[in-house]
Amino acid sequence: MADGIPAEEQSNYETFRECLSEPVLKALAAPVEKPKKKRAHRKRKSKDGVKLKGSVNYKKDEKAMEEEGANDAEDLGEFIDYLSSLIFPSLPATLRTLSHFKFKASALLQDLYSTPLSLSTESSLFATLPPTALDSLESYSLLPSNSEYNDLHNWFTPVLSSYITSVTAPPPPWSSTRTTECELCHRSWIPLTYHHLIPKSTHERVSKRGWHAEDKLNSVAWLCRACHSFVHRVESNEELARYWYSVELLESREDVQQWVKWVGRVRWKKR
Repeated sequence: MADGIPAEEQSNYETFRECLSEPVLKALAAPVEKPKKKRAHRKRKSKDGVKLKGSVNYKKDEKAMEEEGANDAEDLGEFIDYLSSLIFPSLPATLRTLSHFKFKASALLQDLYSTPLSLSTESSLFATLPPTALDSLESYSLLPSNSEYNDLHNWFTPVLSSYITSVTAPPPPWSSTRTTECELCHRSWIPLTYHHLIPKSTHERVSKRGWHAEDKLNSVAWLCRACHSFVHRVESNEELARYWYSVELLESREDVQQWVKWVGRVRWKKR
């Protein structure tokens, strides 16, 4: 449990942290790329007769890069945790405790937090952001110095909208299929979202062209928000529907394999 977060807000805090992690990972995380293997060669002499060293050992390079990637992932996880612990408690209590049932029962909450957020709601929420959090985002070049309204709108509004959408969503009818860990990166300590393996926007076309049987259209995979976002970045909805319509097919992709290997190292700071 995060320090200073009441038990009744813990679930929403974890959801907020995952929503916040998405733009941070997208901007700062990159899968570790292995260096190209170099052919070993004998020591050679330069024109002035000084001996030159041969190529650097590939295995040592690879190991060093793996260790560097692991350290970067750990640092990034701690940074996300730090930001979340600053920003979430600063939000209004109505937003920190928001749920599907509270939202549906209150016209006031619907007026405040229906997406897209109104300018007045955005402004009031931006005003609660701690200066230390803004300084940290600026130091990581995620926000420009002396950020203006448009900068905050472009960065924070998607985070807030994603959080609100998540905590106010009704339980899906296929919630019984929910897994205990992300089906791609296998992290079990973060909130999960459901990914339509055959995106809903393609259902009419899929049925018309006979790509898949009707009973397969609502197949879902339970993914963390980072993996969910990554999957939608690597292919269009139509390509996902036609060629990448199962977890096994997604796992066979080299870019997905590199991504899950990297993001699987991102853990929140232990309390």
